Amino acid sequence: MRSVPGLQVLVLLLAWWVTPAWSATFPLPTDGSNLVGRLQVVTADARNTLLDIARHYDLGYDEITRANPGMSVWLPGEGTPVVVPSEFILPPRPWVGIVVNIPQRRLYYFPRHKANEAATVVTFPIGIARPGWPTPLGSTRIIAKYKDPAWIVPKDIQAEHHRQGEANFPDYFPPGPNNPMGMLALETGFSQIFIHGTNRPWGVGMEVSHGCVHLYPENAAYLFPKVPKGTPVRIINQPVLVGYRKHQLYLSVSAPVGEYPGDQDSLLMRAIDAVSQSRSQDWPTIDWDRVRQVVDARQVVPVPVNIGAPSLDRLIASIKPEHYSFEPYGIEANDAAPPDASR
Repeated sequence: MRSVPGLQVLVLLLAWWVTPAWSATFPLPTDGSNLVGRLQVVTADARNTLLDIARHYDLGYDEITRANPGMSVWLPGEGTPVVVPSEFILPPRPWVGIVVNIPQRRLYYFPRHKANEAATVVTFPIGIARPGWPTPLGSTRIIAKYKDPAWIVPKDIQAEHHRQGEANFPDYFPPGPNNPMGMLALETGFSQIFIHGTNRPWGVGMEVSHGCVHLYPENAAYLFPKVPKGTPVRIINQPVLVGYRKHQLYLSVSAPVGEYPGDQDSLLMRAIDAVSQSRSQDWPTIDWDRVRQVVDARQVVPVPVNIGAPSLDRLIASIKPEHYSFEPYGIEANDAAPPDASR
């Protein structure tokens, strides 16, 4: 996407820069591990959808549906236990600036901190590129920040919409809550690639963009003031992640997006290689059957893969469910403006 600054700055956005409902900021591990967060289970309220629960906990569509296979997105059902996959294996180091892992559909921000402060990481779900519009991989920086951007639609995107029968698709979107760029945007050094909010927030976690990285509006509002110009940005393609904590290895696997070299390689072989390279000589033996199960399920929840480690089902069963009693997101949460802070 191509953006130009809007003629007006939305001063009211300053009032919306609030902490997300479920805090997505975690202390960085200091014990050599690379997992943050915790797995949770909630019981659904008849009023809420899986998407409501996902958004409340800063999760995307892909994460919540893969963690709850076979569950209705729209009617999970009163009292139904819903797995909240809010434990994450961090991307490969260096843990600096912004790291976007495309297949994981997740952004990580590692803010700078003073010597006497604890290091932290902020992580949010993202909408990624649709087939045919791959996001560039590699390293760049944030080169500009825009409040209330306008969008001059690139010619190739106009042509796509015209081919799809949208002859009157605009070539310009003014600033506002109906702008596909959202109301806040971070421009990267990659041509026409932005990290921005969206006027279709329920697409977060899906393949929806033309190469940009989409955030929930409230996550964009949280991130925007914290990320200075010049912040390093690293975009990676890492569907297989190996975690480690207290002599235990964990594995999570995301579905490849199919746009990059190597995406058609065997995920199982990639997982075997990754686990083998991460395993220390004095660690317990690996349960390779479980590794295969995690790969086959494209399991986004980090699963311990050492022999004798509890299965994912046992881990979930050991968690006391909490009742999810929050109000559903209203109609006002369907555009690029952050929803009411009380939500």
